[in-house]
Amino acid sequence: MHKIIACSAFALAVSLSHSAMAQDAAEDDILTDVILVTAGSTHADEDTDSIEQPRHIALPSDASTIAARAPGAGQIGNGPLSGQLSYRGLFGERVLGRVNGQRFASGGPNAMDPPLHYAPSILLDRIEIARGVAPVSEGPSLAGAVNAELQQIDFAAGDGITAQGSFGAQYRSVDNSYAIGGTLGVATSNWRLGIIGSREEGDDYEFDGGTAGGTSFERNLYGAHAGVKLGEGEVWAEYRRSETDPSGNPPFPMDIIYFNTDFLQGGYRGEVGEDIALDLRVGHVAVKHLMDNQTIRSPAAPNPRATFADADTTTAEGSLRFGSLTRNVTMGADYQQVDKYVRITNPLNANFFLEAQPDLQEERFGGFVQMRDSAGAAEFEIGARIDRTTQDAGIPALGSAVPMGPVMLANAFAASPREASDTTVDVVLRAWLPGDVVTPRFTLARKNRTPSMLERFGWLPTEASFGLADGNIYVGNQALEPETAWIMEAGVDVDTGSFSIRPTLFYRRVNDYIQGTPFDDTVGVIDSPVEMIANMNGDPTPLMFRNVDAELYGLDLDFNAMIGEHLVLDGTASFVRAKRRDIDDNLYRVPPASARLAAFWQQDDWAVGAEVNAAADQNKISATNGETASDGYAVVGLFAHYQLTSEIALDAGVENLFDAYYQPHLAGVNRVGDSDVALGEKMPGTGRGVWIRSSVRF
Repeated sequence: MHKIIACSAFALAVSLSHSAMAQDAAEDDILTDVILVTAGSTHADEDTDSIEQPRHIALPSDASTIAARAPGAGQIGNGPLSGQLSYRGLFGERVLGRVNGQRFASGGPNAMDPPLHYAPSILLDRIEIARGVAPVSEGPSLAGAVNAELQQIDFAAGDGITAQGSFGAQYRSVDNSYAIGGTLGVATSNWRLGIIGSREEGDDYEFDGGTAGGTSFERNLYGAHAGVKLGEGEVWAEYRRSETDPSGNPPFPMDIIYFNTDFLQGGYRGEVGEDIALDLRVGHVAVKHLMDNQTIRSPAAPNPRATFADADTTTAEGSLRFGSLTRNVTMGADYQQVDKYVRITNPLNANFFLEAQPDLQEERFGGFVQMRDSAGAAEFEIGARIDRTTQDAGIPALGSAVPMGPVMLANAFAASPREASDTTVDVVLRAWLPGDVVTPRFTLARKNRTPSMLERFGWLPTEASFGLADGNIYVGNQALEPETAWIMEAGVDVDTGSFSIRPTLFYRRVNDYIQGTPFDDTVGVIDSPVEMIANMNGDPTPLMFRNVDAELYGLDLDFNAMIGEHLVLDGTASFVRAKRRDIDDNLYRVPPASARLAAFWQQDDWAVGAEVNAAADQNKISATNGETASDGYAVVGLFAHYQLTSEIALDAGVENLFDAYYQPHLAGVNRVGDSDVALGEKMPGTGRGVWIRSSVRF
């Protein structure tokens, strides 16, 4: 009750600002979708597409829920703070994730901290999603790219020093959670200085049937940012500290005890000559992580384990753009170094420890050239990049209490090469024919993904799989080749002013797709050390990462319609079919066909509406991964908005109005015993609840 009182009082004054109910679409240039979270954002430029603010829903603890509202997107539900973005059937490291433009490695071996883990919704300004295929200038990625931009203090428009701020607060009844946060700073026309901070906490969430045990969460973020104008550009720097405290992860055998992560980056961006722009950036991210199966797991596991993991990422990027924003040639280079380390321990026995990922190191050098121009009436962007990646692993250390099986595997791994190198080439062509109402568009691309160090050097059979969370035990494979995707997309954007729709057809043919496959040909026959150890840990049929062949194709769209002066309809629809080409099986964790429709009535200072989210049955499932089918569902929510003043707004709503019981196909399965969700059951969606949010911006 103290949370309700405190947060409700605060909500009368502050919240994430997303108050404007009618947002004019930015000029359509085909390249990027932008989900605006802060109304009146000064950051979105004319070369982006604007998707509606997520005013229809309570701001979730996990920003991937907001990103999943884009056409073609979905959320892999691995816990309240560990969701991953699925985009056109691909997820995990196949989707490039960044925060404030900074790329970094996850600290958890099971991706409990994917990139959007570090972007609290209460602090979001916008989420940028590359439409379909990420341009080569954004770095290597097999599929799309997502970038979460947090709120910042801007340069002042006039003379003198001005104070700026943007604060928000929200309360949700379904998990008794609250979130508060914002930015505060001062600026002139030549310099800016700001601080940022947030606090979030929630209990186990309710659903129609009880309480989902092990879903509580707690997270803090604080930091500072600054910029100084230098000529026609800006020298800038920022620092943030993210502290995730004990938070549940029911689909995993362990829960988050902490993520203590430091972000530091800075650089220069701006003009250095007539029609010449320079962008320089250096950064470092340091992740310290602990997970265990005792502290908040109820009941505690009979075999206590605590896993410590570190990940350090150092990056440097530079690019020169010759020409204007819409007619240019851009050349650039980037560098990334990642150091990872994972040690599994027994808190009750100091002599039991294993270095499951011993001193993993990855170094990547990349370069690209990209041109944006026109050919007759057609506009196009074409680019190519080359990357050289080297990886190596150390020799694992083991305690004296470790059984002989893992010791044998560690010795075999120590005697193996423990190093790899890859050279990959990406090429992307995106073209469109701008029109006053109809804009056809077309994309051709060749994209690559280098195997992760976990997929290559995972010598110990464990459930670490970068968030697959399917209960299977996996082991790495040093013979893996990079994934190569051949991509074709075609679509059309129609915008009459009062009605717009943007359908896209896509096809991806992926060679050397990395998939867990049976460890050997004698499935179920325990005749190797890997299978013996896996069997001791409850899985007699472990999987090894191998290269297979796959294809994905589908259709997605979004639309918006203004009916009369006050009624607005908007929504999305998505369908993807993903299967293997080498055998008769489907890819794992592919979202079902889905649709979202919102309708709201808006006046000058208030609006009310409803939204329905629906998904079809999903029976195209992966037999290799032991995936289970899912039933379709439809969930209805209500929402309302009131603009008290030009700076202060209130939003409220009811989620899951009819308290429907549903299990999203992309959700993980429950591993927590003390829960009203049965062991092995897919995690249900949240039940009926109310939420209230307020905002102030000055």
